[in-house]
Amino acid sequence: MNAEKIIRSLCFFSRHLNDAIPNKLEELENRLLDQGYQIQTRRACFYEESIKSINTWSCGDSFYLSAGTLDFRSASSQLDPFLKAKNTAFNLDLTSGMEPEAVSLFFEIIRRAPQRSFSFAFTFNNKSSSPFFPSAAFSKQGFAIGLQSTDLSEECETVDEWLQNMKTVWKEIHLLFADKPEFLGIDSSIAPLYSGKSSFVNFLKRQKGSFSNSVATDIFLKISNFIITQNPKPVGLCGIMLPCLEDFELAVEYEAGNFPLERNIFLSLHCGLGIDTYPIGIDESPDRVLEILSLLQQLSVKYNKALSARFVSDGQSSIGQKSNFNNQFLKDVVIRPL
Repeated sequence: MNAEKIIRSLCFFSRHLNDAIPNKLEELENRLLDQGYQIQTRRACFYEESIKSINTWSCGDSFYLSAGTLDFRSASSQLDPFLKAKNTAFNLDLTSGMEPEAVSLFFEIIRRAPQRSFSFAFTFNNKSSSPFFPSAAFSKQGFAIGLQSTDLSEECETVDEWLQNMKTVWKEIHLLFADKPEFLGIDSSIAPLYSGKSSFVNFLKRQKGSFSNSVATDIFLKISNFIITQNPKPVGLCGIMLPCLEDFELAVEYEAGNFPLERNIFLSLHCGLGIDTYPIGIDESPDRVLEILSLLQQLSVKYNKALSARFVSDGQSSIGQKSNFNNQFLKDVVIRPL
């Protein structure tokens, strides 16, 4: 296997801030580097810490940080420090029901610090210990690993070849950390980024001719079943992410009208994890957002399935205008109505 082995997220979970975390992550990172892995990001997620304290953590400058899952009351009381944060994320749990005030909180983020919408998500039946932000949530102390598995599909002519490459890497990582009691596991979610070999849509087009052709086939189910059942130490979400603007080739499909919310939700129900980095205009109706979130909440409860919604705004672009996120991870697009 000549494909690049890329760790998207090496994340340590801790109940409290702990100055030993950087050394722990450095040791883990060195093990991975020695085995030929590339490390994109180091992260830390906490449980009993306020966003304000996380923002001022002396060891936090080189990490992506998270306060984990908050309820509406806690999120509302911590909105100001969240808006001032550099790289602290959180998710708002709405599993028990939708509150219109939660939509108002989201639009307040757009109004006051739109770039922070990238670090916020609504979650329903969320799974703990995923190293992917902003869905990460603390359950117990330890570390989890998330891969950029799309790069393992380079030069693969079939789905089975790619799946076997993933399984080889999972087994290697599992063996590498078998001596670490704090190893929580591998979130084998498909987490695409950019274009070419790193794009999931690029792989789908190679297999099925076009993204639209792939939707009404069993390729998503085949992949999602494999990443759940064949992972030797699963943790977290373990699904297919469809980040509208992080997968640059999916962003092209969105602009062409091939990735409306209906298609996004359909795919999420049988293989995916919800709505992710989906663009929203500043003139979008809050009532429409409430309708969509209410649907996700009810679907999540009905199917006992983890779903989330991360809408992103640049704070200035309306429906029909091209976005200007000034974010290396997001492709700018002409924004469509939800």
